[in-house]
Amino acid sequence: MSVLVYTESEQGKFKKTALEVASYAKAVADQLGTTVTAVTINVGDASELGNYGVDKVLNVSNEKLAAFNAKGYAEAIKQAAEKEAAKVVIVSSSADSKYLAPLLAVGLNAGYATNVIEATSSTNPFTVKRTAFTNKAFEITQINTDVKIIGVSNNSFGLVENSGNASAEDFSPSIPDLGVTVESLDKATDKVTIADAEIVVSAGRGLKGPENWGMIEELADVLGAATACSKPVSDLGWRPHSEHVGQTGKPVASNLYIAIGISGAIQHLAGINASKVKVVINTDPEAPFFKAADYGVVGDAFEVVPQLIEKLKTFKAQQ
Repeated sequence: MSVLVYTESEQGKFKKTALEVASYAKAVADQLGTTVTAVTINVGDASELGNYGVDKVLNVSNEKLAAFNAKGYAEAIKQAAEKEAAKVVIVSSSADSKYLAPLLAVGLNAGYATNVIEATSSTNPFTVKRTAFTNKAFEITQINTDVKIIGVSNNSFGLVENSGNASAEDFSPSIPDLGVTVESLDKATDKVTIADAEIVVSAGRGLKGPENWGMIEELADVLGAATACSKPVSDLGWRPHSEHVGQTGKPVASNLYIAIGISGAIQHLAGINASKVKVVINTDPEAPFFKAADYGVVGDAFEVVPQLIEKLKTFKAQQ
């Protein structure tokens, strides 16, 4: 009876979230006095997982699962959980995992706790700490079902290395007809994605127009960051909707979030509250965002950002 963890990958390589949930699974397994089994889907080499506490890897190789399909992925993980007699299943809080986890919960007749930020505080009863009200409060949740599913909040538990080796075995679940065929999938490969970024540089209507985004992209390039924007900016067509962050856009849980020319509407703050450090640059000292910021700069972005870029370039050149 091991703890089962689904480790996400892209193009055969593990995402950072996969290593984080593996670390979390190890902490839970230690409390339960058991081992960690990971499920990988179409991954070539899974040996890296051994460094994060995984004892055993079930490698699933199936052409039906070449592109993400919530129904197919949930079925594969369900069968893996049944094979391992797992009573605790760990997933991340990525968009894909949030899509498949409810299907998995139905299949396993399991209780599902989302946005969990700490290892279990008690295993009997099984209790977890999770965020609530857009990260403004914490909730202690007790899961009473026989099988339990935990969705670990992104960038909350961190990576914890454990020296060890994971054994691997092939696992061939029976995948039903999925009803959907993905003909092609186009993804930007030259940019850091918002979901995986350690740093996010975001801008709003304070930049006055799409022609001024060059300095935002340059700052992001210097920092190795993803670019993002507020909802009004994407609605105006200044930036693509894929960069819209906030309650109605993509959630952000980066280590550093830099907001430039964004006033800080409550809907925007709700989506970025999980970021560790928030830096705000705005001309209006009364902007609501300053109340949520860790660091604030009252000034014109057209003056502050170019100076910041030059300082960062100088600093990096000295390293």
